[in-house]
Amino acid sequence: MKPILLLPAVVFSTLAFAGPDKIKFPSDYLKGTLYQTLDRHDNKQYRELYAPADAVEAVRKGKPIPYGTTLTLVQWSVEQDGNGVPVKGADGRFVKKDIIGITVMEKREGYGTDYPADWPRNGEWEYAAFTADGRPNEKANANNKACFTCHLPHAKQDFVISLAKLNNTFPGQQAAVKGLKGDVNIASFAFLPAKINASVGKPLTFINSDDTPHQIAVTNGPKTNVFLRGQRASLTFDKPGEYNYICGLHPSMKGVVEVK
Repeated sequence: MKPILLLPAVVFSTLAFAGPDKIKFPSDYLKGTLYQTLDRHDNKQYRELYAPADAVEAVRKGKPIPYGTTLTLVQWSVEQDGNGVPVKGADGRFVKKDIIGITVMEKREGYGTDYPADWPRNGEWEYAAFTADGRPNEKANANNKACFTCHLPHAKQDFVISLAKLNNTFPGQQAAVKGLKGDVNIASFAFLPAKINASVGKPLTFINSDDTPHQIAVTNGPKTNVFLRGQRASLTFDKPGEYNYICGLHPSMKGVVEVK
């Protein structure tokens, strides 16, 4: 009789996950709920956000976003006139043209545990970018740390910037800024005016007129909280000088404050 070779038992530990390759393209995202559409004036895109119906139901009952949730952001190019200005349809919205990319954030138990200690982890969320035909966008995925950095300030809302839309608590049209007083109006992804004078020690107030959150972030300086449509945020400068600022959520939005 030949001797029996006993192999050591294989012990499986809890799997750890890190990296966009862990996420499969959500080919069935259209079966979910379209919970937000957005005209992006700053980069001339139309965007759609989808979520599984069970995730929408959960958060609208006040429950946490469940594990297994995949949130899908579809980016569209838009029709433009001869001057490069986006064309609007009868509904006043951008006219979408072609899908140019799809970005996904997915929540699963254990996601992110393989990242190094200094990585800006977003709880148990992972991010991945795909081309219009569903292939991994290698260039975008090589810089997926940028996604974590962008969402990190939103830990209180489970790192989901669009949570107020997802759970249906975003201020409605009745929260328009009519009657609200402020110094800078945010509309169509622009600061109006783009440059403004302010006085030392006097609050400068921003009003959000857009159908999306915004956040004022001074270069090498303070940030406001994220604020929604019909809400205000203020900054006070204690020294004279010229201060550059951006939207902390949409960095292409830029403004200048001259403090005297």
